[in-house]
Amino acid sequence: MTENPLKNGPLTGIKVLELGQLIAGPFAGKTLADFGAEVIKVEPPEGDPLRQWRMLHEGISVWWQVQSRNKQSITLDLRSEEDRQVARRLAAEADVLIENFRPGLMEDWGLGFDALAALNPRLIMLRISGYGQTGPYRDRPGFAVVAEAMGGLRHLMGEPGRVPVRAGVSLGDTLAALHGVIGVLLALQARATTGRGQMVDVALYESVFNCMESLLPEYSAFGAVREPAGSALPGIAPSNAYRCADGQVVIGGNGDSIFKRLMTAIGRDDLGQDAGLAGNAGRAGRVDELDAAITAWTVQRKVADVVETLQQARVPVGRIYTARDIAEDPHYRARQMIETITTVAGLRLEVPGICPKLSDTPGAIRSLAPALGEHNGHLKR
Repeated sequence: MTENPLKNGPLTGIKVLELGQLIAGPFAGKTLADFGAEVIKVEPPEGDPLRQWRMLHEGISVWWQVQSRNKQSITLDLRSEEDRQVARRLAAEADVLIENFRPGLMEDWGLGFDALAALNPRLIMLRISGYGQTGPYRDRPGFAVVAEAMGGLRHLMGEPGRVPVRAGVSLGDTLAALHGVIGVLLALQARATTGRGQMVDVALYESVFNCMESLLPEYSAFGAVREPAGSALPGIAPSNAYRCADGQVVIGGNGDSIFKRLMTAIGRDDLGQDAGLAGNAGRAGRVDELDAAITAWTVQRKVADVVETLQQARVPVGRIYTARDIAEDPHYRARQMIETITTVAGLRLEVPGICPKLSDTPGAIRSLAPALGEHNGHLKR
Protein backbone atom coordinates (compact mmCIF):
# COMPACT_ATOMS: atom_id res chain seq x y z
CA MET A 1 0.00 0.00 0.00
CA THR A 2 1.31 3.43 -0.93
CA GLU A 3 2.71 5.31 2.07
CA ASN A 4 2.14 8.74 0.56
CA PRO A 5 -0.90 10.27 2.34
CA LEU A 6 -1.73 12.10 -0.90
CA LYS A 7 -1.63 15.57 0.62
CA ASN A 8 -1.36 16.97 -2.90
CA GLY A 9 -3.97 14.75 -4.53
CA PRO A 10 -6.01 16.56 -7.19
CA LEU A 11 -9.23 16.03 -5.23
CA THR A 12 -7.85 16.69 -1.75
CA GLY A 13 -10.34 18.86 0.11
CA ILE A 14 -13.35 17.51 -1.80
CA LYS A 15 -15.85 15.78 0.47
CA VAL A 16 -18.05 13.07 -1.08
CA LEU A 17 -21.09 11.44 0.49
CA GLU A 18 -21.66 8.04 -1.14
CA LEU A 19 -25.15 6.62 -0.72
CA GLY A 20 -24.99 4.05 -3.50
CA GLN A 21 -24.60 0.29 -3.16
CA LEU A 22 -23.01 -2.55 -5.11
CA ILE A 23 -21.16 -1.43 -8.23
CA ALA A 24 -21.97 1.75 -10.19
CA GLY A 25 -22.18 4.39 -7.45
CA PRO A 26 -19.42 2.86 -5.30
CA PHE A 27 -17.06 2.48 -8.28
CA ALA A 28 -17.46 6.20 -8.93
CA GLY A 29 -16.77 6.86 -5.26
CA LYS A 30 -13.69 4.63 -5.33
CA THR A 31 -12.27 6.49 -8.30
CA LEU A 32 -12.73 9.87 -6.61
CA ALA A 33 -11.28 8.50 -3.37
CA ASP A 34 -8.19 7.14 -5.15
CA PHE A 35 -7.35 10.72 -6.11
CA GLY A 36 -7.72 12.27 -2.71
CA ALA A 37 -11.40 12.95 -2.14
CA GLU A 38 -12.71 12.25 1.35
CA VAL A 39 -15.43 9.69 0.68
CA ILE A 40 -17.95 8.89 3.40
CA LYS A 41 -19.74 5.69 2.45
CA VAL A 42 -23.24 5.39 3.91
CA GLU A 43 -24.29 1.77 4.33
CA PRO A 44 -27.56 0.27 5.56
CA PRO A 45 -27.28 -1.34 9.00
CA GLU A 46 -26.79 -4.75 7.38
CA GLY A 47 -24.02 -3.41 5.14
CA ASP A 48 -23.53 -2.98 1.40
CA PRO A 49 -24.41 -6.32 -0.28
CA LEU A 50 -21.06 -6.22 -2.07
CA ARG A 51 -19.43 -7.18 1.23
CA GLN A 52 -20.84 -10.68 0.60
CA TRP A 53 -20.42 -10.99 -3.17
CA ARG A 54 -18.29 -13.65 -4.85
CA MET A 55 -15.29 -15.08 -2.99
CA LEU A 56 -15.01 -14.32 0.72
CA HIS A 57 -12.14 -14.32 3.19
CA GLU A 58 -13.29 -14.59 6.79
CA GLY A 59 -16.78 -13.54 5.74
CA ILE A 60 -15.82 -10.48 3.65
CA SER A 61 -15.52 -10.29 -0.14
CA VAL A 62 -12.02 -9.69 -1.46
CA TRP A 63 -13.74 -7.50 -4.07
CA TRP A 64 -14.82 -5.27 -1.19
CA GLN A 65 -11.17 -4.54 -0.44
CA VAL A 66 -10.86 -2.88 -3.86
CA GLN A 67 -14.24 -1.21 -4.22
CA SER A 68 -14.18 0.45 -0.79
CA ARG A 69 -10.54 1.36 -0.29
CA ASN A 70 -9.80 4.94 0.79
CA LYS A 71 -13.36 5.31 2.14
CA GLN A 72 -14.93 5.79 5.55
CA SER A 73 -18.04 3.82 6.53
CA ILE A 74 -21.05 4.87 8.54
CA THR A 75 -24.36 3.06 8.88
CA LEU A 76 -27.69 4.82 8.40
CA ASP A 77 -31.17 3.43 7.98
CA LEU A 78 -32.55 5.89 5.43
CA ARG A 79 -36.06 4.60 6.09
CA SER A 80 -35.72 6.31 9.47
CA GLU A 81 -36.34 10.07 9.66
CA GLU A 82 -33.76 10.35 12.42
CA ASP A 83 -31.06 8.85 10.19
CA ARG A 84 -32.23 10.89 7.20
CA GLN A 85 -31.55 13.96 9.30
CA VAL A 86 -27.96 12.78 9.71
CA ALA A 87 -27.75 12.31 5.93
CA ARG A 88 -29.05 15.87 5.39
CA ARG A 89 -26.44 17.27 7.76
CA LEU A 90 -23.66 15.41 5.96
CA ALA A 91 -25.00 16.52 2.55
CA ALA A 92 -25.02 20.12 3.74
CA GLU A 93 -21.28 19.80 4.35
CA ALA A 94 -20.43 17.82 1.22
CA ASP A 95 -19.20 18.85 -2.21
CA VAL A 96 -20.57 15.76 -3.96
CA LEU A 97 -23.31 13.26 -3.19
CA ILE A 98 -23.46 9.94 -5.08
CA GLU A 99 -26.58 7.79 -5.22
CA ASN A 100 -27.73 4.92 -7.42
CA PHE A 101 -31.18 4.13 -6.07
CA ARG A 102 -34.26 3.88 -8.26
CA PRO A 103 -35.43 7.31 -9.49
CA GLY A 104 -37.84 8.95 -7.07
CA LEU A 105 -36.69 7.12 -3.93
CA MET A 106 -34.45 9.96 -2.77
CA GLU A 107 -37.38 12.35 -3.25
CA ASP A 108 -39.61 10.02 -1.21
CA TRP A 109 -37.05 10.27 1.58
CA GLY A 110 -36.85 14.05 1.35
CA LEU A 111 -33.32 13.75 -0.03
CA GLY A 112 -33.93 14.77 -3.65
CA PHE A 113 -31.73 17.27 -5.43
CA ASP A 114 -34.02 20.26 -4.89
CA ALA A 115 -34.28 19.60 -1.16
CA LEU A 116 -30.55 19.11 -0.69
CA ALA A 117 -29.60 22.02 -2.95
CA ALA A 118 -31.73 24.26 -0.74
CA LEU A 119 -29.49 23.25 2.16
CA ASN A 120 -26.29 23.36 0.15
CA PRO A 121 -26.41 25.30 -3.14
CA ARG A 122 -22.85 24.17 -3.95
CA LEU A 123 -23.75 20.48 -3.81
CA ILE A 124 -23.10 18.33 -6.89
CA MET A 125 -25.39 15.31 -6.93
CA LEU A 126 -24.41 12.34 -9.07
CA ARG A 127 -27.42 10.15 -9.78
CA ILE A 128 -26.84 6.82 -11.52
CA SER A 129 -29.81 4.72 -12.59
CA GLY A 130 -30.78 2.26 -15.29
CA TYR A 131 -32.67 4.69 -17.53
CA GLY A 132 -32.07 8.16 -16.08
CA GLN A 133 -34.16 10.49 -13.94
CA THR A 134 -36.60 11.34 -16.76
CA GLY A 135 -38.29 9.62 -19.70
CA PRO A 136 -40.93 6.91 -20.04
CA TYR A 137 -38.63 4.15 -18.72
CA ARG A 138 -37.33 5.98 -15.63
CA ASP A 139 -39.26 3.78 -13.18
CA ARG A 140 -38.14 0.46 -14.65
CA PRO A 141 -35.62 -1.49 -12.57
CA GLY A 142 -32.29 -1.28 -14.37
CA PHE A 143 -29.27 -3.53 -13.94
CA ALA A 144 -26.09 -3.57 -16.01
CA VAL A 145 -27.15 -6.71 -17.87
CA VAL A 146 -30.26 -4.92 -19.18
CA ALA A 147 -28.38 -1.69 -19.90
CA GLU A 148 -25.82 -3.57 -21.99
CA ALA A 149 -28.67 -5.09 -24.00
CA MET A 150 -30.54 -1.81 -24.51
CA GLY A 151 -27.36 0.12 -25.21
CA GLY A 152 -26.60 -2.11 -28.20
CA LEU A 153 -23.58 -3.94 -26.78
CA ARG A 154 -25.02 -7.34 -25.96
CA HIS A 155 -26.34 -7.91 -29.50
CA LEU A 156 -22.78 -7.65 -30.83
CA MET A 157 -21.22 -10.04 -28.34
CA GLY A 158 -20.69 -13.66 -29.30
CA GLU A 159 -20.73 -15.70 -32.46
CA PRO A 160 -23.16 -15.02 -35.34
CA GLY A 161 -26.41 -16.91 -34.97
CA ARG A 162 -25.79 -17.79 -31.31
CA VAL A 163 -27.35 -16.49 -28.11
CA PRO A 164 -25.49 -13.27 -27.17
CA VAL A 165 -22.95 -13.64 -24.38
CA ARG A 166 -21.89 -11.27 -21.63
CA ALA A 167 -18.41 -9.93 -21.05
CA GLY A 168 -18.05 -11.64 -17.67
CA VAL A 169 -17.94 -8.35 -15.76
CA SER A 170 -20.61 -5.68 -15.25
CA LEU A 171 -19.53 -3.30 -17.99
CA GLY A 172 -22.77 -1.31 -17.81
CA ASP A 173 -22.07 -0.43 -14.18
CA THR A 174 -18.45 0.51 -14.58
CA LEU A 175 -19.05 2.52 -17.76
CA ALA A 176 -21.81 4.42 -15.95
CA ALA A 177 -19.51 5.00 -12.99
CA LEU A 178 -16.78 6.41 -15.20
CA HIS A 179 -19.26 8.67 -17.00
CA GLY A 180 -20.41 9.75 -13.54
CA VAL A 181 -16.88 10.66 -12.52
CA ILE A 182 -16.49 12.70 -15.70
CA GLY A 183 -19.75 14.48 -14.88
CA VAL A 184 -18.63 15.24 -11.33
CA LEU A 185 -15.31 16.67 -12.52
CA LEU A 186 -17.10 18.81 -15.12
CA ALA A 187 -19.54 20.03 -12.48
CA LEU A 188 -16.70 20.88 -10.09
CA GLN A 189 -15.05 22.90 -12.86
CA ALA A 190 -18.33 24.73 -13.58
CA ARG A 191 -18.85 25.40 -9.88
CA ALA A 192 -15.47 27.09 -9.70
CA THR A 193 -16.94 29.71 -12.06
CA THR A 194 -20.60 29.87 -11.06
CA GLY A 195 -20.40 28.98 -7.40
CA ARG A 196 -23.36 26.64 -7.86
CA GLY A 197 -23.65 22.89 -7.79
CA GLN A 198 -25.82 20.86 -10.13
CA MET A 199 -27.27 17.42 -10.75
CA VAL A 200 -25.38 14.89 -12.89
CA ASP A 201 -27.87 12.42 -14.38
CA VAL A 202 -26.20 9.23 -15.63
CA ALA A 203 -28.14 6.33 -17.15
CA LEU A 204 -26.51 2.92 -17.47
CA TYR A 205 -27.88 2.28 -20.96
CA GLU A 206 -26.69 5.71 -22.19
CA SER A 207 -23.19 5.07 -20.87
CA VAL A 208 -23.08 1.84 -22.88
CA PHE A 209 -24.60 3.47 -25.96
CA ASN A 210 -22.06 6.31 -25.80
CA CYS A 211 -19.32 3.73 -26.45
CA MET A 212 -20.96 2.07 -29.45
CA GLU A 213 -18.85 3.82 -32.07
CA SER A 214 -20.42 3.75 -35.55
CA LEU A 215 -23.45 1.63 -34.65
CA LEU A 216 -26.15 4.28 -35.07
CA PRO A 217 -24.60 6.39 -37.88
CA GLU A 218 -24.27 3.29 -40.07
CA TYR A 219 -27.91 2.45 -39.52
CA SER A 220 -28.95 6.05 -40.14
CA ALA A 221 -26.97 6.40 -43.35
CA PHE A 222 -27.29 2.92 -44.85
CA GLY A 223 -29.94 1.04 -42.90
CA ALA A 224 -27.17 -1.32 -41.83
CA VAL A 225 -27.80 -3.26 -38.61
CA ARG A 226 -24.43 -4.30 -37.25
CA GLU A 227 -24.38 -7.97 -36.31
CA PRO A 228 -22.15 -10.03 -34.01
CA ALA A 229 -18.89 -11.15 -35.53
CA GLY A 230 -17.27 -13.28 -32.84
CA SER A 231 -13.67 -12.27 -32.22
CA ALA A 232 -13.32 -10.28 -35.44
CA LEU A 233 -13.63 -6.53 -35.91
CA PRO A 234 -16.17 -6.09 -38.73
CA GLY A 235 -15.04 -3.88 -41.59
CA ILE A 236 -11.47 -3.64 -40.30
CA ALA A 237 -9.02 -6.32 -41.42
CA PRO A 238 -7.13 -8.28 -40.49
CA SER A 239 -7.96 -8.06 -36.78
CA ASN A 240 -9.02 -11.24 -35.00
CA ALA A 241 -8.17 -14.00 -32.57
CA TYR A 242 -6.21 -16.84 -34.10
CA ARG A 243 -5.62 -20.43 -33.02
CA CYS A 244 -2.11 -21.55 -32.17
CA ALA A 245 -0.74 -24.99 -31.40
CA ASP A 246 -1.22 -24.44 -27.66
CA GLY A 247 -3.74 -21.60 -27.33
CA GLN A 248 -4.85 -18.39 -29.03
CA VAL A 249 -3.50 -14.95 -29.77
CA VAL A 250 -5.05 -11.72 -30.93
CA ILE A 251 -3.45 -9.94 -33.87
CA GLY A 252 -4.16 -6.42 -35.08
CA GLY A 253 -2.73 -6.23 -38.58
CA ASN A 254 -5.14 -3.66 -39.97
CA GLY A 255 -2.80 -0.70 -40.50
CA ASP A 256 -1.55 -0.47 -44.07
CA SER A 257 2.16 -0.72 -43.26
CA ILE A 258 1.51 -3.13 -40.39
CA PHE A 259 -0.34 -5.42 -42.78
CA LYS A 260 2.67 -5.63 -45.08
CA ARG A 261 4.97 -6.45 -42.16
CA LEU A 262 2.53 -9.11 -40.95
CA MET A 263 2.39 -10.78 -44.34
CA THR A 264 6.19 -10.79 -44.58
CA ALA A 265 6.43 -12.34 -41.11
CA ILE A 266 4.11 -15.20 -42.02
CA GLY A 267 5.76 -15.80 -45.39
CA ARG A 268 2.96 -14.34 -47.50
CA ASP A 269 4.65 -11.47 -49.32
CA ASP A 270 2.34 -12.25 -52.21
CA LEU A 271 -0.54 -10.90 -50.16
CA GLY A 272 1.51 -8.06 -48.71
CA GLN A 273 2.35 -6.80 -52.19
CA ASP A 274 -1.15 -7.31 -53.61
CA ALA A 275 -2.34 -3.86 -54.71
CA GLY A 276 -5.92 -4.84 -53.96
CA LEU A 277 -5.02 -5.32 -50.31
CA ALA A 278 -3.08 -2.08 -49.86
CA GLY A 279 -6.00 -0.34 -48.15
CA ASN A 280 -8.50 -1.41 -45.54
CA ALA A 281 -11.45 -1.44 -47.94
CA GLY A 282 -9.79 -4.12 -50.09
CA ARG A 283 -8.71 -6.15 -47.08
CA ALA A 284 -12.16 -6.01 -45.51
CA GLY A 285 -13.60 -7.49 -48.70
CA ARG A 286 -11.19 -10.42 -48.53
CA VAL A 287 -11.12 -10.90 -44.76
CA ASP A 288 -11.83 -14.64 -44.91
CA GLU A 289 -8.88 -15.18 -47.22
CA LEU A 290 -6.59 -13.19 -44.92
CA ASP A 291 -7.79 -14.88 -41.75
CA ALA A 292 -7.23 -18.27 -43.35
CA ALA A 293 -3.69 -17.33 -44.34
CA ILE A 294 -2.84 -16.09 -40.86
CA THR A 295 -4.40 -19.12 -39.18
CA ALA A 296 -2.45 -21.48 -41.46
CA TRP A 297 0.70 -19.92 -40.02
CA THR A 298 -0.31 -19.54 -36.36
CA VAL A 299 -1.82 -23.00 -35.94
CA GLN A 300 1.58 -24.58 -36.56
CA ARG A 301 3.28 -22.55 -33.83
CA LYS A 302 3.08 -22.08 -30.10
CA VAL A 303 1.71 -18.87 -28.64
CA ALA A 304 5.12 -17.75 -27.38
CA ASP A 305 6.68 -18.23 -30.82
CA VAL A 306 3.90 -16.31 -32.57
CA VAL A 307 4.13 -13.44 -30.11
CA GLU A 308 7.91 -13.21 -30.33
CA THR A 309 7.96 -13.33 -34.14
CA LEU A 310 5.27 -10.70 -34.61
CA GLN A 311 6.62 -8.41 -31.92
CA GLN A 312 9.95 -8.42 -33.71
CA ALA A 313 8.08 -7.50 -36.90
CA ARG A 314 6.37 -4.63 -35.00
CA VAL A 315 2.91 -6.14 -35.46
CA PRO A 316 0.43 -5.68 -32.56
CA VAL A 317 -0.03 -9.14 -31.04
CA GLY A 318 -0.83 -10.58 -27.66
CA ARG A 319 -1.85 -13.73 -25.91
CA ILE A 320 -5.22 -13.74 -24.19
CA TYR A 321 -4.54 -13.12 -20.52
CA THR A 322 -6.03 -14.94 -17.55
CA ALA A 323 -5.80 -13.68 -13.97
CA ARG A 324 -2.62 -15.77 -13.61
CA ASP A 325 -1.08 -14.12 -16.67
CA ILE A 326 -1.86 -10.67 -15.27
CA ALA A 327 -0.39 -11.51 -11.87
CA GLU A 328 2.84 -12.80 -13.46
CA ASP A 329 3.32 -10.06 -16.04
CA PRO A 330 6.28 -7.73 -15.38
CA HIS A 331 4.74 -4.80 -17.26
CA TYR A 332 1.76 -4.67 -14.88
CA ARG A 333 4.20 -4.45 -11.98
CA ALA A 334 6.51 -1.94 -13.63
CA ARG A 335 3.48 0.31 -14.15
CA GLN A 336 2.32 -0.26 -10.54
CA MET A 337 -0.99 -1.64 -11.76
CA ILE A 338 -0.69 -4.42 -9.19
CA GLU A 339 -0.32 -3.30 -5.59
CA THR A 340 -0.18 -5.38 -2.43
CA ILE A 341 -2.19 -4.72 0.70
CA THR A 342 -2.67 -6.62 3.94
CA THR A 343 -6.27 -6.68 5.10
CA VAL A 344 -7.35 -6.23 8.70
CA ALA A 345 -7.83 -10.01 8.82
CA GLY A 346 -4.18 -10.45 7.86
CA LEU A 347 -4.69 -11.56 4.25
CA ARG A 348 -1.92 -10.46 1.91
CA LEU A 349 -3.83 -9.42 -1.19
CA GLU A 350 -2.85 -8.17 -4.63
CA VAL A 351 -5.27 -5.56 -5.97
CA PRO A 352 -5.52 -3.31 -9.04
CA GLY A 353 -3.40 -0.19 -8.77
CA ILE A 354 -4.36 3.39 -9.57
CA CYS A 355 -5.57 4.41 -13.01
CA PRO A 356 -5.00 6.85 -14.69
CA LYS A 357 -1.42 7.88 -13.94
CA LEU A 358 -0.89 11.55 -13.09
CA SER A 359 2.69 12.82 -13.07
CA ASP A 360 2.36 15.60 -10.45
CA THR A 361 -0.66 14.61 -8.35
CA PRO A 362 -0.91 10.83 -8.52
CA GLY A 363 -3.55 8.79 -6.81
CA ALA A 364 -2.77 6.34 -4.03
CA ILE A 365 -4.20 3.59 -1.85
CA ARG A 366 -4.19 5.51 1.42
CA SER A 367 -6.38 3.34 3.59
CA LEU A 368 -7.96 -0.10 3.65
CA ALA A 369 -11.63 -0.78 3.01
CA PRO A 370 -13.48 0.06 6.24
CA ALA A 371 -15.28 -2.26 8.59
CA LEU A 372 -19.04 -1.78 8.67
CA GLY A 373 -19.81 1.42 10.56
CA GLU A 374 -16.15 1.90 11.46
CA HIS A 375 -16.52 5.69 11.43
CA ASN A 376 -19.91 6.00 13.09
CA GLY A 377 -18.41 7.46 16.24
CA HIS A 378 -17.26 10.80 14.84
CA LEU A 379 -19.24 11.17 11.61
CA LYS A 380 -22.79 10.51 12.89
CA ARG A 381 -22.54 12.94 15.76
